Amino acid sequence: MKMPMNGKINLLLPSPLHELKDPLFTEKKIKVFFKRDDLIHPSISGNKWRKLKYNLIGLKKDSILTFGGAFSNHIAATASICSDLKLKSVGIIRGEEMETLNDTLRTAKDLGMHLEFISREEYRNKDDAEYQKSLMIKYNDPYIIPEGGANTKGLQGCIEMIAEIDLDFDVIVSAVGTGATLAGICLGLNDKQKAIGIVVLKGAEYLEKEISDFIDDYNSKSSFPGSINRFELKHDYHFGAYAKMNQSLIDFMKHFYDQHKIKTDPVYSGKSLFALYDMIRKDQFKPGSKIIYYHCGGLQGIKGMENRYKVKFYSN
Repeated sequence: MKMPMNGKINLLLPSPLHELKDPLFTEKKIKVFFKRDDLIHPSISGNKWRKLKYNLIGLKKDSILTFGGAFSNHIAATASICSDLKLKSVGIIRGEEMETLNDTLRTAKDLGMHLEFISREEYRNKDDAEYQKSLMIKYNDPYIIPEGGANTKGLQGCIEMIAEIDLDFDVIVSAVGTGATLAGICLGLNDKQKAIGIVVLKGAEYLEKEISDFIDDYNSKSSFPGSINRFELKHDYHFGAYAKMNQSLIDFMKHFYDQHKIKTDPVYSGKSLFALYDMIRKDQFKPGSKIIYYHCGGLQGIKGMENRYKVKFYSN
């Protein structure tokens, strides 16, 4: 794969796919397979790599500007890949600057990313053309990537992930933040397959339209359009709000790691995996179903969440 500028990134691609054995799955007569995008790269993993890839191929500028919150996996991945590729990077961060940077932002800064903190009110303008124009003037004409890599090029990388799955499956389950990953997943499915998105934000019913709009926009520019009717969103597994959690989620993540030695994070993958197990217990999948669980990465955020909530998820 040709990348811009100078630099080399070692990636595990295609990412592994393996069956997960569990007594619950045997009892319910289903099969669950893990798509391990968390293993692509230590800091540029999961759907963050997928959504950055085509934004970077053929890039003719020497700097990237993007947006995210204080614990953003996208900010961390962008800082890391820009460092490796010798690109300048700017992160527009939602919220006031903290006296001591958390692990995510400190690492991004150490990798050379310039951080600009703005109010939540100003952050709502992040997709406004005039606001972005002011940022391009201020930061000497960077290439702007939207929050979470949520654009048509980002979708292209997620479609590619589905193409790597050499298995006739029925359902794929993924965490949902901006909705771009699920939109890309849907575009890669055949007409017998379905995606279930586990929404990690509270009050995010708007995402149905966002995902459909992503798909419509992609289809309008593509010679190979996909269907928009292949997804269902679950809104009952946010655990209070984005980046919130409770003891039930913590206990589940720890137990799952003890049983399978696979880490999940409390913002995205922990919630989506908890939801999958809960849906299986409640017989929401037909016997004989083959289910893909998409591990979308995000493990870099564990340390920051541990410090924030004074909890320890894993011993190593």
